[in-house]
Amino acid sequence: MTIGILTASYITSSVLFILALGGLSNQEKAKRAVWYGIVGMVIAVVATIFGNQVFLTKWLHWLIGAIVIGSFIGAIVAKKVQMTGMPQLVAALHSFVGLAAVFIGINSAMLPHIEMSSSQLTIHNVEVFIGVFIGAITFTGSIVAFGKLSEIITGKALILPGRHALNIAMLFGCLFLGYMFLNHEGNWTLIIMTIIAFVIGAHLVLAIGGADMPVVVSMLNSYSGWAASATGFMLSNDLLIVVGALVGSSGAILSYIMCRAMNRSFISVIAGGFGTETTSIPVEGQDQGEVQAINVEEFKSMITSSKKIAIIPGYGMAVAQAQHMVSDIAKLLRKKNVNVRFGIHPVAGRMPGHMNVLLAEAKVPYDIVFEMDEINDDFPEVDISIVIGANDIVNPAAQEVPDSPIAGMPVLEPWNGKQTIVLKRGMATGYAGVENPLFYKENTRMLFGDARDSLEAVFRAIDS
Repeated sequence: MTIGILTASYITSSVLFILALGGLSNQEKAKRAVWYGIVGMVIAVVATIFGNQVFLTKWLHWLIGAIVIGSFIGAIVAKKVQMTGMPQLVAALHSFVGLAAVFIGINSAMLPHIEMSSSQLTIHNVEVFIGVFIGAITFTGSIVAFGKLSEIITGKALILPGRHALNIAMLFGCLFLGYMFLNHEGNWTLIIMTIIAFVIGAHLVLAIGGADMPVVVSMLNSYSGWAASATGFMLSNDLLIVVGALVGSSGAILSYIMCRAMNRSFISVIAGGFGTETTSIPVEGQDQGEVQAINVEEFKSMITSSKKIAIIPGYGMAVAQAQHMVSDIAKLLRKKNVNVRFGIHPVAGRMPGHMNVLLAEAKVPYDIVFEMDEINDDFPEVDISIVIGANDIVNPAAQEVPDSPIAGMPVLEPWNGKQTIVLKRGMATGYAGVENPLFYKENTRMLFGDARDSLEAVFRAIDS
C-alpha cells in the first residue's frame, strides 16, 4: 500500500469517526453514527495492517489469529450482554485499552532504538512514560468501576486516612521515577512507576461514591482515549493519535457537562473526591413516616382518570426489562388522548444516555422524551408521575438534606405534581445508599413487585 493510499485511508477513517461522534448527539441519527464508526474502524484496521507492511512479516498469522479470536469473543459478549450490564461492559472495555497502552509502552521501552538521536530518544521515552502512566491508571480504575457497577465492590466511597496525601505522594513518586527513566537509569523505573500508577487508579475510583459513578465511567473513557493517543505517538501512527485525541477530548467534555448537571466539582471527581468532606448516610429503615401502598387495580384507576402523565424510568426498569411494556402503555394512553411524556435524568441507569438507549430500543417516540431541565418546571401541571425503578434521581434528600451523599445533585421533582406512583420491588435504597423521603410523602403511592409484571397487568386492565 502506497503512502498516498494509506494517508487517504487514515483521513477517511478520521472523518467517519468524527461523523460518528457528531451523530451520537442526536437520537434519530445514532444508529447511522454507529455504522460510521464500524466502517471507519474496518478501514483503519485494514490500512494499518497493509500500510505498515505487516502482511509481509512472519507475525501475520499471529495477528490474524488475534483479530479473529477477539472478534469472536466480542460478538459473543455483544449478543449476551443485557442492557443492565452495559455500564459494566463499557468500564471493562476501557480497562483493555489501558492495559494495551501499558504493554505497548513497556515493550517499546525494551526495544533497542539505535537509529534514534539523543533528543529523539528523550521524546520517545516521554511518550512511553505518559502512555504507560495513563494506561495503568485507566486499567485499574476501570476494573474498580466495573466492580462497583456490578456490585462486586460496594458503591460506598472508600475513605482512607490521609488519602489525599497518599495520592500526592504516589504522584510525586511516579514523577521522580519518570525523571530517572528519562535519564536512562533502567527500565526497572518504568516497571515500578507502572505498579504505583496501578494503585493510584484503583484508589482514585474506590474513593468515589456510587452516585458519581456515571461521571467516573465517562472520565475513564477520556483516559482511555489519551492513553491510545500516547500509544499512537509511540508507534508513529497518525490515525491512533487523532482517534485517541477525539475520544479523550469528547470524554472529558462529557464528564464536565455531567459534573455540571450533577452539581459536582469536575476536579474533585477525577481526583478521587479531593476537596470534599465526608458525608453521612441516613440509616436504612429510619422512621420517616408511613408508606401508602396500592394494588394494580388502584393504579389502573388512577392513570385512566389522568390527562397528563410523566413517566420517569430508572435502573430498575432496565433490570426488569420493562421498557417495551412501558412503551406499549404509553402508546395505549396516547391513543386515549392522554398527554404522556418521559422525564430522563442525565445519569439514570448508571451510565450517560442509558435510559435514552432503552427507550429508543422500545421505539418510544423521540418527541415525548424530555431531559430533566426540560420537564422539571412542568411537574405542577402533571396529574400522575410514574416512577419505574428509579431512586436516587428522584430523591428529595438531594435538596433537603445538606449532609447527604447526593446533596446538591439536581434531581427530577415528581413530588411537585399532584400524585406520584412508585414501582419498586421493595424499600431498598438506591445505588448511593440513601433513604428516599419521596416514598413517604402524602401524595406518593407505592406499587410493590416486579415492574414488568405490574405493568403487564396494568396494560391488560387498560386495554380491556
